Amino acid sequence: MNETPVNAPVSPAARHRRASLTAQAAASGAALTAGGRRWHRPLLVLGIACGVVALASLLAIPFDDRTIQGENVWIKAFKFGFSFFTYCLSLAWLLSHMTKLRRTGWAFGTLFAVISAAEVAVIVAAAARGEYSHFNASEDAFNQVVQLAFQFVPVMFLANLVIAVIVLFQRIGDKAVTAVVRWGLLLSSLGMFAAFFIVTVGGQGQRTAVDANGNEVPLNAGHGVGDLDGNGMFLTGWSTTGGDMRVPHFIGLHGIQVLIGVAMLLGFLAVRRAWLRDERVRAAVVRWLALGYLGVFATAVVQAVRGQSFVAPDAASLAGYAASVLLAAAGIALAVRKARNAAPAVDAAELPEPALQIR
Repeated sequence: MNETPVNAPVSPAARHRRASLTAQAAASGAALTAGGRRWHRPLLVLGIACGVVALASLLAIPFDDRTIQGENVWIKAFKFGFSFFTYCLSLAWLLSHMTKLRRTGWAFGTLFAVISAAEVAVIVAAAARGEYSHFNASEDAFNQVVQLAFQFVPVMFLANLVIAVIVLFQRIGDKAVTAVVRWGLLLSSLGMFAAFFIVTVGGQGQRTAVDANGNEVPLNAGHGVGDLDGNGMFLTGWSTTGGDMRVPHFIGLHGIQVLIGVAMLLGFLAVRRAWLRDERVRAAVVRWLALGYLGVFATAVVQAVRGQSFVAPDAASLAGYAASVLLAAAGIALAVRKARNAAPAVDAAELPEPALQIR
């Protein structure tokens, strides 16, 4: 008589547990595209409108050869339209997931939307007129309206900061989604804050320039550090002859979109990768990536303040970027290794004891 152990069928409880983990992992990815409640309507509408502005501006470039400082007049409208398109939709999604102080978050989201709409509107209007928007010191009535709209940018920053603080005291979705929201808002707030230093770091440079209509315009300050106007990169306009605080401004502001994309990918990959089904693992990956991203942002700030172009980093800047990437890579590798080592033990715990078959 032989007693041979054979694997019995997986118990219903174990099957249910596995199915539940898989569903949770898939839901984590889906949760980053659909909130439990409706998205913030004003931000959603503004985001879509800004997307239309970006597309229309891009389509206008081949048909309008007017330039300001060698750049097509519609480039700035395209950049701002695209930037607000991505960020307003991200913020609208975020507010739909809030579980505490929802009305407060909703109110500050609306305030952010109103000010953002005014800013994009005056930039588009200035582009259509072929005139400078930022740094324009002209006493023209239209320019006074443009500059007035820009005076509310600090209020927009504070509205975003209030939302970020509110989010710190609540859990949104699973741990991975919560990590995306908290780190993403931190990065975006830092990115907005960096914009305030565009003028102060670059210094005040009063001068006269020519707009797209051939009219002389008094300017005060500029984007570049060390070279106020600089020679701009294609499309971004970032200075190639000096530092430019628009670089860390862009990196920080759009960090939340990077983290959302990564968390979505992790959620969908977890359906086929058992070691990714634990929300703590996905959250750890997001946090390490965010920490490395923060290092890249900080390096870009230092590089710009030093008056160094983003496209011409020296050894110190390269070391800063490399250290940030290596930190994120090492942390993610450690989190993945721990998760993969723990996965077999979890799977084994779900299996029933081998049955004995008597022959």
